[in-house]
Amino acid sequence: MTTTGDGPATSTPHEEPKGWGIAGVTVVSLAAAVVVLWGISEHSSILMPAFLALNLVIAAQPLQRLLERSGVPRWGGMIIVLLVLYVVLLALIGSLVWALWVAAEEIPQYQDKFVDLYEQSLELLGGLGVSQDQVASSLQGVLDPGTIIGTVQNVAGQLSAAGGQLTVLIIALTFLVFDIPGIFRRRPAIARQRPRLADALGSFTDGVKSYWIVSTVFGLIVAVMDVVALWILGVPLALVWGVLAFVTNYIPNIGFVLGLVPPALFALLTGGPGDAIWVVVIYSAINLVMQSFIQPKFTGDAVGLTPTVTFLSLVFWSAVAGPLGAILAVPLTLMVKAFLVDADPRMGWFSTFLTTPDADGRRGKRRARRASAR
Repeated sequence: MTTTGDGPATSTPHEEPKGWGIAGVTVVSLAAAVVVLWGISEHSSILMPAFLALNLVIAAQPLQRLLERSGVPRWGGMIIVLLVLYVVLLALIGSLVWALWVAAEEIPQYQDKFVDLYEQSLELLGGLGVSQDQVASSLQGVLDPGTIIGTVQNVAGQLSAAGGQLTVLIIALTFLVFDIPGIFRRRPAIARQRPRLADALGSFTDGVKSYWIVSTVFGLIVAVMDVVALWILGVPLALVWGVLAFVTNYIPNIGFVLGLVPPALFALLTGGPGDAIWVVVIYSAINLVMQSFIQPKFTGDAVGLTPTVTFLSLVFWSAVAGPLGAILAVPLTLMVKAFLVDADPRMGWFSTFLTTPDADGRRGKRRARRASAR
């Protein structure tokens, strides 16, 4: 009840609390996230190639700026960058097609050896008291020689299934090469109105460039070292396994294991347990030195994700978007972090769980350099 002057008392309606409350916001946010992730999963064949194209164009921006500083007209630099990206894609796809083709042609020659090894393994397990019939039924369809060899041949025969994704990639690449430089030039305008968003975009692009450039360089180094080691050991299809090692280098954490199993298996078939152990030891040593000690020193300045977050992002994005999600796991996580964490001052506390302890300090230095450049 309230009174106004000497007038009669009047009642005021009860004021409802404003806002939805933390429970309502949480429920709605989770529901929206589920819908978004479902949409990404359903349309991953379009979204993932387009996002890969965005990553490639961002990674090529240093070349674009170098050409412009060298006096090449802006449109000329864009065309050169586009042609370079086309050549890189052609080389990568060509090497993959060649590797799969050679594997499909050569692997059947080792089918008898693989069957012998399979039967010897069953006998060994039987000698240890394990029923051979039980082991054979458990491994049926998983380690069956015919299944494994047939899988390789099917993969080689289904390359046309990737044609649609390749088309999306090329189209997106063509448009983004001409659009992205204009967006970068408008960054000062974004910084004046949304400084945190501009800083988040800068961190995302820095992370993407560092991740792809360094991963490619170190992937080539690791692949060459693996091929040389396999050639010295006399393991068949050394170049094929080198291509596999290069591609799987883009998959964090478990890519090394995926690239190790086939050459180790063929070393076992052709050279016995000794050669197989040498392959495992050499691959492990190269991976430990290059990917655990040297490569993180180059990528850490821009990426800064903790190893746990990197592994969880691999599992999560693989489940959402399939094989391309595994390859793009780190860039996808960087994008989510940029727009949902770095751009929102209220989410600063959450960033401490995602990044290494010194990542915020490095990001501050990059922010200062961008501000001085403007």
